[in-house]
Amino acid sequence: MTYRVGIIGGTGYTGSELSRILCRHQDVELAALTSRSNAGKAVTEVHTFLKGYTDICFTEKIADTKDLDLVLVATPYGVAMNEIPALMDQGIKCIDLSGDYRLKNPTQYAQWYGKEHTDPEHLTQAVYGLPELFRDKIRGAELVANPGCFATSAILACAPMLKSGLVCDDVIIDGKSGTSGAGMIPSPRLHHPNCGESVIPYSVGNHRHTPEIEMAVEMFAGEKPSVAFVPHLVPIVRGIIASCYFRLKKPADDEMIAAVFSKQYGAERFVHYVEEPSIRAVVGSNHAQVGSKVIGDRVVAFGVLDNLVKGAAGQAVQNMNLMLGLDEAAGLDYPGLGV
Repeated sequence: MTYRVGIIGGTGYTGSELSRILCRHQDVELAALTSRSNAGKAVTEVHTFLKGYTDICFTEKIADTKDLDLVLVATPYGVAMNEIPALMDQGIKCIDLSGDYRLKNPTQYAQWYGKEHTDPEHLTQAVYGLPELFRDKIRGAELVANPGCFATSAILACAPMLKSGLVCDDVIIDGKSGTSGAGMIPSPRLHHPNCGESVIPYSVGNHRHTPEIEMAVEMFAGEKPSVAFVPHLVPIVRGIIASCYFRLKKPADDEMIAAVFSKQYGAERFVHYVEEPSIRAVVGSNHAQVGSKVIGDRVVAFGVLDNLVKGAAGQAVQNMNLMLGLDEAAGLDYPGLGV
């Protein structure tokens, strides 16, 4: 069976990455792709890297939804909550990549995103879409909230540590991301002379992935953790590393901590424990690497991924596969670039 899938928001980095993956997915037909600014243009006129892989055109809206099985929404935040209710009323499964359905509390959403949530009904139904930790819930979901890129890297590193009981529930997260994580809209910070040979901390104390990280790690800590998250912009295009620092409750060594990660991820296809996690090892792929090191009475855990793949489009396709009953690795089973 071939499933018909649409993408709302097809010209941004995440939308284009979704298109790249889905146009080669063996079980999916990329049936619709929207863009207000490029409506009427052939997709390959805008995304020239897709020449020979699709012949559809951008539309301003999805013209015919009746035969769609699933829609991925890759828009700026605030748009998905206006689009998704009508789609779900038609029985169409949805995945939101924008952040509109990640936080379960509408008041918290308004606090961090600066606008009221207009779809609290579906907000309560949305499943947080990190497959390695919430796979069973994702399989039966009608609506999945795709995690943020920083949040994915941090949660993959933090969750096993907090579950283990070996560490205190306060964590300092030092995050570093490539420039594609900021999206396509130019800004002075992203201007190459400013960021090309620099490391820039930004959104310190008010990054929107902070409450998302807090929400997810609380599930594993058993109580509300103390999270200090400081993101940095680094002069690469793709990739994220989250270095997560914990205090040990009792003495532990590297082998004990490695065993914690092996227990959590040892059977996973896309998350791998390595001694020295590397952004280059995962760029271009849906793979993530985790690692750890004990330093006296502290331990640092690392989470590394491609922010556009495992941190966005690839993870969305992984969620889509689960929601549609497909092989979880379908369309995604290829390695990183390495160099």
